[in-house]
Amino acid sequence: MSRATYAHKFVKAFPDNLEEGILYVSMEFGTAAHRCFCGCGSEVYTRFSPRDWSMKFNGESVSVSPSIGNWSFPCQSHYILDGGRVRWADKWSRERVELGRRVDRDRKERHYNSAPQAPLSPQTIEPASRPGIIARLVRWLAAK
Repeated sequence: MSRATYAHKFVKAFPDNLEEGILYVSMEFGTAAHRCFCGCGSEVYTRFSPRDWSMKFNGESVSVSPSIGNWSFPCQSHYILDGGRVRWADKWSRERVELGRRVDRDRKERHYNSAPQAPLSPQTIEPASRPGIIARLVRWLAAK
């Protein structure tokens, strides 16, 4: 039976047996895991990276984007994890899945083969040009 909602748990390591209806998030491994929300029982692992999925935690709930398409599973489920709600998405044809995979592959290749950007260099912060305490004391005494 497909799910409409899910809970989340932040973990250091994934449990041996993933509980139904729970999205496990490991910041240490940059990965989320859950049992497929269609109810088929398959384990779904989602790796976070600049060119794959990202996770948002708003203090109460976790969202994952973009959508999760389980094209390699018999169920071929497709859904969006949005703040504790499972939003079911359209089924994709084999051609659309292949096109999506090619686009992803090309985007990753461009990202990882592009020239690295220069790291931001730290800027030196100059101290304020305020006179020191001795200079201020002398000025104060001179004013009297």
